[in-house]
Amino acid sequence: MIIVGLTGGIGSGKTTVAKEFNLLGIPVYIADEEAKKLMNRSKIIKRKLIQLFGEKAYINEELNRPYLANIIFNDKSYLEKMNAIVHPKVAKHFQKWVQKQDAPYVIKEVAILFENGGDKACDFIITVVADKALRIKRLLKRDDTTKEKIEAIMKNQWSDEQKINKSDFVINNNTFETTKLQVLRVHNDILQKAGIT
Repeated sequence: MIIVGLTGGIGSGKTTVAKEFNLLGIPVYIADEEAKKLMNRSKIIKRKLIQLFGEKAYINEELNRPYLANIIFNDKSYLEKMNAIVHPKVAKHFQKWVQKQDAPYVIKEVAILFENGGDKACDFIITVVADKALRIKRLLKRDDTTKEKIEAIMKNQWSDEQKINKSDFVINNNTFETTKLQVLRVHNDILQKAGIT
């Protein structure tokens, strides 16, 4: 199975792009969503996160996100420790998911694909980019957040330039109409490069 990594900075519109590929019949695995599900479902992950963050890590069997976010925000080493617990499980879950798919290729959407070395397991990589001002505007509309918090997250992610240099395709997601056309072009390119057409 051909694995295509889909990444991009916060607010670039990865989800919009993923939906467009989905409409073309391409299965999409959204790693962050699956990680959230596993953090609530997996007994092993739960046990390890409670060991790491204490009993307050879960409230009524649900992950206590604000509590964890606060700890991680103040001490980045906790993020690495948490990722070391969660990422291997997500990787295993993804492998099982891939085996069930019947399509010319699959897409794995990961916000920090390069940052966590996930790019090495992909045959092709698509990076979604958008103007910074537009990304901030989207996020302020979507999330209950501040411009300062958004910029702090952006600083922790690789720059668009770094990602573009290591990508096979770039989708510029400033307007929906042009994004749709770019998705179709990339889809056809992948099929061609993989010798599926």
